Amino acid sequence: MGNDAIARGNIALVTGGATGIGRAAALQFAKAGMSIVIADVRTELFAETSEMLSAAGAASVMTQETDVADRAALTALKTRVDDTFGGVNLLMCNAGIGLAGDVFDSEGSWEAVLGVNLFGVTQTCQVFIPDMINSGAPGMVINTGSKQGITTPPGNPVYNLSKAGVKVYTEALAHHLREVQSRISAHLLVPGHVFTDLTRRGRTEKPPIAWTPEQTVDFMMPRLAANDFYIICPDNEVPWALDQKRIAWSAGDIIENRPALSRWHKDYVADFDAFIKK
Repeated sequence: MGNDAIARGNIALVTGGATGIGRAAALQFAKAGMSIVIADVRTELFAETSEMLSAAGAASVMTQETDVADRAALTALKTRVDDTFGGVNLLMCNAGIGLAGDVFDSEGSWEAVLGVNLFGVTQTCQVFIPDMINSGAPGMVINTGSKQGITTPPGNPVYNLSKAGVKVYTEALAHHLREVQSRISAHLLVPGHVFTDLTRRGRTEKPPIAWTPEQTVDFMMPRLAANDFYIICPDNEVPWALDQKRIAWSAGDIIENRPALSRWHKDYVADFDAFIKK
């Protein structure tokens, strides 16, 4: 399948597409001559984003305020997209928030983060993908995950859970699409440290260790062409070889029955360091 869905005249819908990785991806799709639909809650960015997409070569641009945690809003978006374009060929579920929530948080961050980061992805896929399959046309689904959903470091379990859920859901989606012999491919985008509004935390300049959204998407595009499912991006601090070892160590916690999150356990610091240096 590769990049068959990324073609002139096709339709790309990007949630969380008004800024960051979503906008950088939408610009690449625009350069291919696609029509672009941006679904986001940051409506103040719509005019600037639309101008950028049109200048990049988009056949047309549609924007709609959409809270992906609200299934009714997604259904309304689909109705408008279907009425205007007849459907979508490429769906990128990228909308996300970065609120923190500890294991005993009861202030609502768990509901908010899971509502957008996890259920926003599952609901968007459930609303749009069945008709993508039924169309018989080549299609593509890209869900934005996180390395925190794979190695689940301590500090923000609600965000980790949301992105771990995206990983599991997208794996199941890819299996389903394969089993029904659809022409739709599914991909899990796993960014490294990327300087976006989600990670800005008051900073005005990109940290040297971080990638830009554009670098992340530049890495993603050839991996989509190669039909990779897991698209795990490096950054200016963590190369792929180090990611491989961190992921392998996390899996080893289960296989070797080590304590949970042993990478951060005081009794395993030396063992982990030795493993990384192998």
